Amino acid sequence: MEVFNVSKQGSTQRFWKNFHGPNMGYVEEQFELYEKDPSAVDPSLKDIFDEHGAPEWMESGTAAEHSAAMPSEANIAKITSALKLVEAIRRHGHLQANIYAVGSDERPKTNLLDLETYGLQEEDLKAIPAEWVWPDSPMKLENALQVVNILKERYAGTISFEFGHVNNEDERKWLQNRVDTGSYQVTLTNEEKTQLLHRLAEVEGFENFLAKTFVAQKRFSIEGLDVMVPMLDHIIQSASGDRIKHIMMGMAHRGRLNVLAHILGKPYERIFSEFHLSPDKELVPSEGSTGINYGWTGDVKYHFGARREIENGEQSATRVTLSHNPSHLEYVNPVVEGFARAAQDDRTEPGYAKMDEDEAFGLLIHGDAAFIGEGVVAETLNMSDLPGYRTGGTVHIIANNLVGFTTNRKDGRSTRYASDLAKGFEIPVLHVNADDPSACLSAMSLAYEYRQKFHKDFLIDLVGYRRFGHNEMDEPRSTQPKLYKEIDDHPTAAAIYEKQLQDESVVEEGALQQMKEEIEKKLRDIYNNMGEHETPSPDVKDRPSGVEQALDEIETAVDLERLRGLNEGLLKRPEGFNGFKKLEKILQRRSKMLDDGQKVDWATAEALAFASILEDGIPIRLTGQDSERGTFAHRHLVLHDVETGETYCPMHGLEQAEASFDIHNSPLSEAGVIGFEYGYSVQAPEALVLWEAQFGDFANAGQVIFDQFVSAGRAKWGEKSNMVFLLPHGYEGQGPEHSSARLERFLQLAAENNWTVANVTSSAQYFHLLRRQAAISNQEEARPLVLMTPKSLLRNQRVAVSGEQFSNGKFQPVMKQPVISEGKDKEKVTSLLLGSGKIMVDIEDKIENTDQTFETIDAVRIEQIYPFPEKQLEGILESYPNLKELVWVQEEPQNMGSWYFVEGILHRLLKDGQIHRYVGRPHRASPSVGEPNIHKTEQNRIIHEALQMSKGGETK
Repeated sequence: MEVFNVSKQGSTQRFWKNFHGPNMGYVEEQFELYEKDPSAVDPSLKDIFDEHGAPEWMESGTAAEHSAAMPSEANIAKITSALKLVEAIRRHGHLQANIYAVGSDERPKTNLLDLETYGLQEEDLKAIPAEWVWPDSPMKLENALQVVNILKERYAGTISFEFGHVNNEDERKWLQNRVDTGSYQVTLTNEEKTQLLHRLAEVEGFENFLAKTFVAQKRFSIEGLDVMVPMLDHIIQSASGDRIKHIMMGMAHRGRLNVLAHILGKPYERIFSEFHLSPDKELVPSEGSTGINYGWTGDVKYHFGARREIENGEQSATRVTLSHNPSHLEYVNPVVEGFARAAQDDRTEPGYAKMDEDEAFGLLIHGDAAFIGEGVVAETLNMSDLPGYRTGGTVHIIANNLVGFTTNRKDGRSTRYASDLAKGFEIPVLHVNADDPSACLSAMSLAYEYRQKFHKDFLIDLVGYRRFGHNEMDEPRSTQPKLYKEIDDHPTAAAIYEKQLQDESVVEEGALQQMKEEIEKKLRDIYNNMGEHETPSPDVKDRPSGVEQALDEIETAVDLERLRGLNEGLLKRPEGFNGFKKLEKILQRRSKMLDDGQKVDWATAEALAFASILEDGIPIRLTGQDSERGTFAHRHLVLHDVETGETYCPMHGLEQAEASFDIHNSPLSEAGVIGFEYGYSVQAPEALVLWEAQFGDFANAGQVIFDQFVSAGRAKWGEKSNMVFLLPHGYEGQGPEHSSARLERFLQLAAENNWTVANVTSSAQYFHLLRRQAAISNQEEARPLVLMTPKSLLRNQRVAVSGEQFSNGKFQPVMKQPVISEGKDKEKVTSLLLGSGKIMVDIEDKIENTDQTFETIDAVRIEQIYPFPEKQLEGILESYPNLKELVWVQEEPQNMGSWYFVEGILHRLLKDGQIHRYVGRPHRASPSVGEPNIHKTEQNRIIHEALQMSKGGETK
């Protein structure tokens, strides 16, 4: 058909000329209603008026010229019905689309696209000119029936669309134009079609080889979704052509080995070796690819990621990174988003990091059951347009195999489609049949084009099937017998595409079989030549020397004059800035805290630590729930102008700063945000990344990220992170959910120097600890820091210390207990109290406010619980010649806190005749009581018992 362009004005004039006589009066009457209230007229008429404005005769006064013809008003009703049908095809075409390769008989029936629903017959549509129902048609059409048929092909074929929920009119119109015109569709030459067939043959052949060679081993094959590999080829090629530097990928297990081999360039030899008990991890990656480091304990083959460099010019390359991913399938999503944002941010200058959305983008492949079922998906989607977390658009693919392990769709979700969750975030959704490779490439083309134009997320629901059970060891015919009977009889995507190309005379009969035989021979030759690489089963690797390295020797002191200069800079305000007077009065008190005789509180110590780190050229990113102000109104690093509402961050006005400072209030999310920040810290190892919980036990909701990524990522995958977790912790009678940061859980996960766990009681200790953490950024010694931060202690003068403690010394894992240890005759000491955090400050209060002398008792604070400062404590114990007992004191119940972690360590330190015992709350199911008065009674009992000599305990 001839394609022609029509101006909107010309189209409008021709449209209104088709109305005559009483129809004109009816339209005039409806337009007058529309002018008063657009919702008062039929939606189809509203669309006409939105598109064409007032009838041209109302403006030109030429109604008399049209009054000769007198068609019936029924014609208007037919036109209106035709318009409704056209709109229904665009909105609901997906309900009848041919998007299911198998299992289509399960879909609900719909009559929304039937002519009868709108009181129409084909003859009615033939009588209506095409331009009446599709004024801007890109092709010459004679009537409305042709319009309906063409639009059904566009909206209800093997590819279909849902974007009516997108509220941005420009985006919605752009999408409709692309689909209406078909301009997004990929056109392949005969050579490219043959290459596509060969790619499908490679995908299928690889899976067949693994199945025959490694019988009954898990591989989570891609079969049924084979076209996903050519789709990834297509988007990577497009991004490389646009000089995008990073494509950050995350995916679950389904098809991962195939993607590693064919997209990331992981050598077949390496993949084959990982099916043996003696994996050869030393094989050199293929040209153009780089492996991601393995940790010392490793992981199963279908959890590993990889990287690949794709050259796109002499000085330009696109790096494709596939993230490692454990079995908590969707939890990799926010991690990948953190990768992407870190790659987009320029952190080299003061102020907020400068983001370039075209530096990187995310590509996430989801499972259909997990996408709708896992809450972390919604958390991640919610971050997609937030200032601190947006990444300029992620392309999502649901690898839809219709079954979640053994669970059918009807038991796995309450929605029609797995993709329906995305509609709540106004993400355009495209459904495509995985048996139509051309449609799948076109889907990927549209997704990428939309991302690049609007920098927003796009979702492709790739509807295929799973040819075998969940992991090739399952028998799916016991749980899905009907579906798998259909799958057993269903040809592969490559076979279907070969038949299509034969019909088009592109390839000859037997072309696919020849390709498969060549691929089989290639893989068999590679496998047969691997014998020389096989080695005996190795032991677990030694940890890297940097991991073994203690951090005690790192110098973190800052000259007092330098600190005063930084402090002065933090108290400056832009000219004309109208701060909240009450707050400014409080903040200005910080100006004297470094003077002789004054003390530096927690918030000021933190600000000075951040400022000095920025002066050292190390960027900082701090996010969390209300972190700009601070949950306990102590931080105030984002100030608000009371007149204009504009904000100012004192760190951004710091003249000494040599790097960026990002601070953002996070959404009310834990798993998603923690995962994002972890990913950011891995991708930006030179930065100090901090996440702060509103209350420490809010980190509970991110436990999967702690378990699978933060604590074990380096041991499993060699993935380094220097992230800091600030978890408010301490018992003040605020109830179970506002007391404990669940310290015991982090200690249970502590091993092999995987992180530092601390509970400090001095502003200087906090200062030195932050600076120590910054000092190991981008070093082999890098490791996360889990810090129990104070609540009520934030303003306690016992936590504030003199400025000299910032300009001298460094972080001390063990500290003497103030007051009780001063002038102590150690020969008289028979009982040594040990503890950390707020309880030790409470004990200090009690000692100072009582007349009792404590000659036989001394106390030591364990400020770093892991790695436990065993040698330092052993040296301290040597100084007490008559010591009889070690008393561990804690606020937490006995089955929580540090006790079970330190008990064995203390037992090793005992000498003959000495005992160790516990003082604290008894075993509890709940972290604390909910009644403040009961809390006070318990707290007083713990302190009183700790300060009294008592018998009993475990002897050595």
